[in-house]
Amino acid sequence: MTETTERFFATLPARAPAVLRSPVRGTLQLRLTTGDHCEHWRVELAPGTARVTRETGPADAYWQGSIDLFDRLVTGRAHGVASMLRNESTLTGDVVLFLAFRRFFPTRPGTRDPRTVAREQTGRPA
Repeated sequence: MTETTERFFATLPARAPAVLRSPVRGTLQLRLTTGDHCEHWRVELAPGTARVTRETGPADAYWQGSIDLFDRLVTGRAHGVASMLRNESTLTGDVVLFLAFRRFFPTRPGTRDPRTVAREQTGRPA
């Protein structure tokens, strides 16, 4: 496990009130692999709350990918849905849970809101 991943999961409960404002509720089981080693993270999502454990068990959705990919996701260097389309990760179950969970991932460094760029190009005030 990397320090980046540890820190990411440690911050989820405190960040949940700002990130999870929709009525999505359920459990997402994440399986992070490297070689023959596998780590499990279980995230229970509800409006305004996230509970993180290292337990395994029944879940509403299951996501699997490499530890390296997950580090890139939590640092904004990769995109969750794009990683599934490129077959770098898999998701089974309730896709809405992963779509809610990905809101915890940061945007790519240097990303700017397209509305801001358009205002700058047209000279309109913000």
